[in-house]
Amino acid sequence: MAINESNEEWIAPPPPEKIVPPVISPNNPPWNGWVAIGYWALSVLFIVAVPAVFLMPYLFSQHINLQDRQTLNKFIFSDPTAIVLQLAPVILAHVLTLVAGWFIVTRFNRFSFRQTLGWQMDGFRIWHAVLLTVAFYLFAFLMTTLLGKVENDFERLIDASRLAVYLVAILATFTAPLVEEVVYRGVLYSAFQRKFGITASVIFVTLLFTIVHVPQYSQNSVPDYASVITLLVVSLSLTLIRAGTGNLLPCIVLHTVFNGIQSLMLILEPLLPSSDTPTPDPSGFIHHIFK
Repeated sequence: MAINESNEEWIAPPPPEKIVPPVISPNNPPWNGWVAIGYWALSVLFIVAVPAVFLMPYLFSQHINLQDRQTLNKFIFSDPTAIVLQLAPVILAHVLTLVAGWFIVTRFNRFSFRQTLGWQMDGFRIWHAVLLTVAFYLFAFLMTTLLGKVENDFERLIDASRLAVYLVAILATFTAPLVEEVVYRGVLYSAFQRKFGITASVIFVTLLFTIVHVPQYSQNSVPDYASVITLLVVSLSLTLIRAGTGNLLPCIVLHTVFNGIQSLMLILEPLLPSSDTPTPDPSGFIHHIFK
């Protein structure tokens, strides 16, 4: 209280200014870069560790010598049970990744998961996703024609079992697009663009998404350059869409359409006419879902 000296009456001081908390949005998330990096590392750990938890007991039961790499590789790429145990647990790994992401994004249910990540299409349409997918496929065809193709272990897994094909198609279409976009264009990009700006964040997320998948596009340390370059272009496009729209949903839609079409091609591949002309392997487009 204050005193007016002319009439000695008490005058209440003005109320203190209210502090307006920052508005939480996709470009102003409630987590920092260190949390984002930790979440990315956790997602990779889940993809590696969860299938191993299911596969290792089976290998021991079959008396497989883990030190004998040749015998081990032959077994895990030919035994039907081993193949299923490498693929089916990825669903659990995806669920665990999404649960961890929910806690990070919502701060234990303080914020909306969808609003914090950006759940508006912002002018992006399904037909945009279809056209971009066709463009990606044509680009992959060009790269494969120019650079050739390197076979890799994951393709051996796909070729060994039709059940593996169906499992991969399900994962690629229904869980991987959401999980990968939440990790890379959601949590990682949002934190880094606030700290380092749009350009640096687009470059960082695009390269990280690509680099972590290079081993799966390689055999004997020789990369499949056509697939790696195609994945780089796809990753760049997804990240630019996130930067341009300020929303994650368009990235999820494009990723789903892209993986869904390639999964359909993978399932129908035995029915397609064969050709001696080098063409991109449909399974190659979705190898990256397992990182």
